[in-house]
Amino acid sequence: MIEKILIANRGEIAIRVIKACKTYGLKSVAVYSDEDVNSRHTKMASEAYHIGAAPPSQSYLNMEKIVEVALSSGADAIHPGYGFLSENADFADLCEKKKLNFIGPSGKSMRLCGDKMLCKDAMMKAKVPTVPGSPGIVEEVEKALDIAHKIGYPVLLKSVFGGGGRGIRLVNNEKELREAFEIASGESKAAFGKSALFVEKFLPKIRHIEYQLFRDKHGNTVHIFERECSIQRRHQKLIEMSPSPVVDQKTRDEIGQIAVNAAIAVDYTNAGTAEFLRLDDGTFYFIEINARLQVEHPVTELVSGLDLVKLQFDIANGKEIPFKQKDLKL
Repeated sequence: MIEKILIANRGEIAIRVIKACKTYGLKSVAVYSDEDVNSRHTKMASEAYHIGAAPPSQSYLNMEKIVEVALSSGADAIHPGYGFLSENADFADLCEKKKLNFIGPSGKSMRLCGDKMLCKDAMMKAKVPTVPGSPGIVEEVEKALDIAHKIGYPVLLKSVFGGGGRGIRLVNNEKELREAFEIASGESKAAFGKSALFVEKFLPKIRHIEYQLFRDKHGNTVHIFERECSIQRRHQKLIEMSPSPVVDQKTRDEIGQIAVNAAIAVDYTNAGTAEFLRLDDGTFYFIEINARLQVEHPVTELVSGLDLVKLQFDIANGKEIPFKQKDLKL
């Protein structure tokens, strides 16, 4: 059983997890860089340890140092928070190797979710509806042109490894696609180390709706309703709300089950979020699974009455989700 948790993060999410530790009688271990010597999370935790200089690469992204501190402090689990190492499959694997309970999905699931093409392939096999586009990586501009012609302009050129709005180019015709292909390849390589692109149909007048998911180690899977995050700037969410004003109970149940199927398709465990695009005609398309607890998780807590961090702890401890889908009320 987990008794002491190291929080491999800083700021708001570190404080959130430390508060949950205090509420449920668990010891907490904070880590901090030179910049965060006097930060609030270092004072709130049961213990706090320095892990390096201010640049994240020398502190909050230094997985070997974080694991070293976890082991020397006697922590038996690591909560990654969001950002930093939260979706780093190598970090999840390292925790497992060192017998530390990683409070999140497995490295294998994380790799599936993080590679948009592998994830899309898994979803298509599970009959989860995905946005029309290329079935795999597109390495040549002529192939991209073929696909764009079949699905119709406008299309998006996207990096397989992109996220948060990075690595995306909107093109409206063949000339723009030829110009954007080389630029997008370069951007992808600069940001993610690889120039892997795919083509996807651009869907105008969409709403962005996501489902909070939880899956335990016994295969029990639930969604905890939807959040709508359609109000964005440069593909970055500005406002989250729940319930969505365009989701009725019938739709909530139907798309919620599709979200559950998506989690099962990648053998997901712990907390995650399935993201969908909704067209004006009510069609939903799956786009990705965010393999972490998200910044906006308190919105779901407010409408469900659940403590999602506590649920994370319980699942990491091997407990079953203590309720069925039918028990949840919005």
